[in-house]
Amino acid sequence: MTLQSSMPAPVLDGSQKMVLLGYLENLALVERLHRLILDVIKDEFERLNLLEINAVQALLLFNVGENEVTAGELKSRGYYQGSNVSYNLKKLVELGYMHHQRSEVDRRSVRVRLTDKGRRVRGMLDGLFLKHADTLLRRHLVDADGMEQVNSTLKRLERFWTEQIRYIY
Repeated sequence: MTLQSSMPAPVLDGSQKMVLLGYLENLALVERLHRLILDVIKDEFERLNLLEINAVQALLLFNVGENEVTAGELKSRGYYQGSNVSYNLKKLVELGYMHHQRSEVDRRSVRVRLTDKGRRVRGMLDGLFLKHADTLLRRHLVDADGMEQVNSTLKRLERFWTEQIRYIY
């Protein structure tokens, strides 16, 4: 079954077409880049023979860092982008990478933080990302200003998409 609109396709001027094409390319790049960094982390962990956690779980450890958070905060703070947050937290706790504790105030709420084992994985990723940043700079692929421009644009897209979600509801 295909969805067809009864409305004719809008006629775009040159500037609108360029923005649309750039926007569609941005969408594809963001998706590909996310998958690629997961593959880079997976390859690094295979090289280090760290096979009991996956790249998504490793990024979760990296993003939590020294913070103590609830499962809900993982998403609201941007520490975790995927689904199955409960599954990944449970696995990380079972494997000894995270410690969990029920909140004294709200017994339904569980707070998590990294164990020493989790901090070691975070340190491995920190080293990997530092090596990447150094290589990008050394090869003149991007400098601090270029990174800031990319980040600024991505933050504007993030705000725009957040507004779109809020507008729907």
